[in-house]
Amino acid sequence: MRHGPRQPPGGHSRWREPYGGYVRLRLLLRPGWLALTLVVFAFAAACFTLLAPWQLGRHDERSATNDALRASLDAPPRPLNEVLPDGAAPDTRTQWSRVTISGEYLPDKEMVARLRSVNGNPAYEILVPLRTDDGQLVLIDRGYLEPGENSQVPAYAPVPAGRVTVQARARLDEPPSRPPEPQGDKLHVYGVGSKVAEQATNLEFRPGYFQLERNQPGALEPLPLPQLEAGPFLSYGMQWVAFGVMALVGWAYFTWRELKPGGALHESGQRQRRKSVAEMLAEDEEEDADEDAGSVSPR
Repeated sequence: MRHGPRQPPGGHSRWREPYGGYVRLRLLLRPGWLALTLVVFAFAAACFTLLAPWQLGRHDERSATNDALRASLDAPPRPLNEVLPDGAAPDTRTQWSRVTISGEYLPDKEMVARLRSVNGNPAYEILVPLRTDDGQLVLIDRGYLEPGENSQVPAYAPVPAGRVTVQARARLDEPPSRPPEPQGDKLHVYGVGSKVAEQATNLEFRPGYFQLERNQPGALEPLPLPQLEAGPFLSYGMQWVAFGVMALVGWAYFTWRELKPGGALHESGQRQRRKSVAEMLAEDEEEDADEDAGSVSPR
């Protein structure tokens, strides 16, 4: 008597695909696969809508700053009301423009800007109002001082009395970060800009502030100009775009692997257990018995 086709251990047919396209689609609805899909698409969306635009925006800002600074290097200074007419605030186009301002300093309203950094080192910046000949108040950044003993503000020269004409560079306002604090005979502020000065002095200032150049009346150590370099922001932005594309391509590839017959999940789920020596010997004995039975002719 002949035995029927023998099934491999585990009961799975060696010749028949155990599941069809519908089952394969159901595998993609498992919680683990859905969670992976959600993570991949959330990461790609963050790359395309947040991370890449953030870095590319910083590149555009740096490019605009470099263009404005480059244009101002060889340009002669012009009166403030010509560069910024009608009390206009500096913008990315007019920032770093060289201007001339005439008027008188108000030394009793001088301020010290804390928590500043110059060339990577801690510093104080000294700010003072200047009342122009036409009655406006502008904020002048005299320059910086290195901290003295015990990180205190060192002694420095006062501003000259009487009318002065100074050359300075227009700068964008920084927003206030903390309320001003009186320390000794000076107000200490955290930020540089007209809004910071208004909060500290209760006076109304023209928008923006103006950074003195070297050897001007009232100037201390002048603040260095930024380096004319684009920085890594463009490459960082393109990297985030590439990361988002790679995530989607990887997800599409592994989805295709799952949808095709014998996909990765199926292959891992159908991998047979390795046979033991006893099982292999038993199979050999069964095959020998089948051969003996087939060689005996019925009488």
